[in-house]
Amino acid sequence: MLTNKTSKLSLAITIAALSTGLAFQRPQTPPPSRDLELSVRGDMFAGFAGDSAALDRAMNACEDALARDPKDPPALVWHATGIYFRSGVAFRSGDIATGTQLLAQARKEMDEGVALRPDGVEVLIPRATVLQSQAAHIPDPETARRVLQVSTNDFEKILKLQADDFANLPLHSRGELLGGLAEGWNGLGDTEKARAYLTRITKELPKTPYAEKAAAALAANSLPRPMGITCIGCHVNYNKK
Repeated sequence: MLTNKTSKLSLAITIAALSTGLAFQRPQTPPPSRDLELSVRGDMFAGFAGDSAALDRAMNACEDALARDPKDPPALVWHATGIYFRSGVAFRSGDIATGTQLLAQARKEMDEGVALRPDGVEVLIPRATVLQSQAAHIPDPETARRVLQVSTNDFEKILKLQADDFANLPLHSRGELLGGLAEGWNGLGDTEKARAYLTRITKELPKTPYAEKAAAALAANSLPRPMGITCIGCHVNYNKK
């Protein structure tokens, strides 16, 4: 259950966390499973920025897809991201009961989507990014750790699934994924793994903002939490290099 502290998750963090993950996968032609994402993400992000009509369109599109197939993984996960957002709105308004109910529904749908397609980068990315953002705002340490562990495990799996083509992915995609892993392991207290990913960033992404931030974190006496490695810039172009 979230407290008022958790309910103060800003719109900027929410938008950044969700948009961060969208281009780790860079197909030349988006496969059919990405059709829904490509059709709703613009409205979804506009909704997160305050356009309620756009958010309603995105949610309706997800709900239409789920009416046709209740076990459509991308539809479940994208619908869940919208519910996560609405739960935050409820918490910020002081409606703790509604916020808690929506949060539970969102997590259920997101987990179901991943369970149905456990090796689908397109469903792992939203869950990993949303949960990492959420974990940072959960006051109970044990609950926060459990949520962050799921997120970090998802990021590890994404890296494994992308291993063969990782060097060819856009800079932003590589930086955000490696940064997400560094932030995740640092948050879990495994500084050895966090430092390994920071070092990898400095070696594989030299002369970039990611490398600069990673080097600064490595030079500190102890790794800060958070390190500010992720959410650097943005992109929505799958073919951008």
